Amino acid sequence: IDLLKAYFRIETRDDARRIREKVTGRLLTLDRAMEPDLPTFLALLDQPVDDAGWQALDPSQRRHRTMDACKRLMLRESQVQPLCLVFEDLHWIDTESQAFLDSLVASLPAARVLLLVNYRPEYGHEWAGKSYYAQARLDPLPPKNAEELLLALLGDDATLRPVMQLLIARTEGNPFFLEETVWDLVETATLVGIRGAYRLARPLAETKVPASVQAILAARIDRLPPEEKTLLQTASVIGKDVPFALLRAIGEQDDESLRRRLAHLQVAEFLYETSIFPDLEYTFKHALTHEVAHGSLLSDRRSILHARIAEAIESLYSDRIAEQVEQLAHHAFRGEAWEKAAHYLRQAGTKAMSRSGYSDAVKVFEQALDAMTHLPETAERLRQSVDLRVDLRGSLYALGYVQRGIDHLLEAERLLRKLDDGRRLGWVALYLSYNENSLAHPEEARRSGQKALIAATTVGDRRLEILAIHALGQSWLQLGDFRQSEECLRKVRQSVDELGEGRLGFAAFPAVTARTHLTRVLAEVGTFDEGMKHGVEALRLAETIDQPFSLARACADLGYLYLVKGELANAVPLLERGFGVSSEWGITLVSHGLGVYLGYAYALSGRLAEGITMLERAHVLKEPEGSLATYGVGAVHLGEAYLIAGRTKEALDAAKQAHEFTRDHRQRGYEAGALRLLGEIAAQPDHLHLEEAEGRYRQAMALAQELGMRPLLAHCRFGLGKMLQRADRQQEAREHLSAAAALYRDMDMRHWLEQVNVQVAASTL
Repeated sequence: IDLLKAYFRIETRDDARRIREKVTGRLLTLDRAMEPDLPTFLALLDQPVDDAGWQALDPSQRRHRTMDACKRLMLRESQVQPLCLVFEDLHWIDTESQAFLDSLVASLPAARVLLLVNYRPEYGHEWAGKSYYAQARLDPLPPKNAEELLLALLGDDATLRPVMQLLIARTEGNPFFLEETVWDLVETATLVGIRGAYRLARPLAETKVPASVQAILAARIDRLPPEEKTLLQTASVIGKDVPFALLRAIGEQDDESLRRRLAHLQVAEFLYETSIFPDLEYTFKHALTHEVAHGSLLSDRRSILHARIAEAIESLYSDRIAEQVEQLAHHAFRGEAWEKAAHYLRQAGTKAMSRSGYSDAVKVFEQALDAMTHLPETAERLRQSVDLRVDLRGSLYALGYVQRGIDHLLEAERLLRKLDDGRRLGWVALYLSYNENSLAHPEEARRSGQKALIAATTVGDRRLEILAIHALGQSWLQLGDFRQSEECLRKVRQSVDELGEGRLGFAAFPAVTARTHLTRVLAEVGTFDEGMKHGVEALRLAETIDQPFSLARACADLGYLYLVKGELANAVPLLERGFGVSSEWGITLVSHGLGVYLGYAYALSGRLAEGITMLERAHVLKEPEGSLATYGVGAVHLGEAYLIAGRTKEALDAAKQAHEFTRDHRQRGYEAGALRLLGEIAAQPDHLHLEEAEGRYRQAMALAQELGMRPLLAHCRFGLGKMLQRADRQQEAREHLSAAAALYRDMDMRHWLEQVNVQVAASTL
């Protein structure tokens, strides 16, 4: 944002109209084809945006377009003239600027752009392996170079030679340490003269060089006249960059005195003037200078100054509060102005969420909750605390921290027991249901969904009612009760179509997800024709609204239906498309399941090594990286892929993990799949365990029969029939193979029907 303000030549005094004129003029002068990016830049600069298309975007779409627009602007500018971009102090970078840099770096080879960055050793990035990346370590100066620097600072008086040797040894060649040590010796009258022509004024034995640069800075600050020391400390509370207008507003000094003392601080090289027109601004010479000045203040005094800075910002920028909300939140919190801090921190968190800056949102929302604990426990404060926790849950969920979200929702539920607020209780229960489903706790999710539904009916909240039924449909799906799930999802589909209210506050459109989940349910029970109809509708709808989360979800579940049906030629392109969308947009909670299905599809279609790699990557994915809802089925498919590859031991390990996980989490449909896999492994010709295999097959068949999972039942009969053939129990084998063939034929599962026919034909030779 700072870089863009400089590029568009935006000044502090510019109003919204002037900012729009500057951005529009610069953008269209560069390239009229960039006009569609105008709303993006205005929004990033906290300006009003009256573009309906921009307002309709969800946070992930806005983030994606923002990153693309910034990158496109710089690459287009580099076509006009070579471009040098400088980003300093990456060790303090925010997550969104880092994401932009990562995106930009990938485009550098084809552009006339030189990107220069600097950072401390603790900062890490993923650019080091790129051929167009070069690193220059800025180590302390070796003795020869340190001596050259000191000659420039001190001069070549013969009496200074021992001083130079002492300074080089004490500072180990750190140039900033050397500079500050020279300043210290001048201020204590150990050295006299002018820069570049000093001489030693007293014996070296009487000279004491502090042990660290921090100690030198602290001593230098302490030697300042009281008014200048106070001014420097006050400036440090504002930040490393210090606008003159803000310093004047809180400095308690007249303009003439303030400018005179600032000039003295510049001469002593504590501050530098960084901008004169249109607004005077200063910056600390070094981050350490700022840190030491700030640390020299008593905490009570710092708090008072922070509170006054917040008041000054409100007064100076009353017409541009949105641009200053992060600074206001910071100073109000540090100033212990708790009510104001909670207000601005929530605004800052909401602003970060609107750009998909979820990591930043989590930090400020948690600070807002901290601020709330210092306020009286009124009914309004309790409601605000609940709403904050719900907002925080949204950011945590997007980052994959599902359990932390549950913890906040449970605390919100506890707080709501002190209030008569059925609507909020219903919404908290709904969010709990979604989080519990993501953690593969479907029974708990079902109970929370029912609480939400009861609350919705009681308070007459139609939107909450629809979403509660939707959450229940997902819970029943995980529990393996496909009849109940289908019933819920049909209701949701009809209701959202009638309501026509878009996302209803969620990441994906319920009009899409109700259809996609219905597609999945019908795939599990083998009603493929109707499931395909809903899946195609969902895909077309997702494409029409052009919303990544909905599109990824539609591709996932329609692709899953084709996968279950055995139509791999249809499944793979859909799953690849969904996986690409979810990866590009960072939709972790969908990409995990897509990785499972796509890996399995690859394994079945002959791309075995590729499929196993993808399944293994998905199998180790756990919180905070994504949902556990598909962890059990992922383990089943990984075991099947290992079995195809002849890696029986690894297949057995995966099958046991799958069985244990699905049983413990009451995912009965996936459990049936795990039992069938255990039967397949025990039935392997070179490791045949007839009794165990038959037992596992029959357990899986009983559960599949109970749940109405006809495709799985057919697979169980097929596997059992093949094994019984090998055991020379021909009559029983024929019965199971015939039953499998009838099921496959009835469901039009041609891929599998052909395999049964081949097996039957081989047995008659």
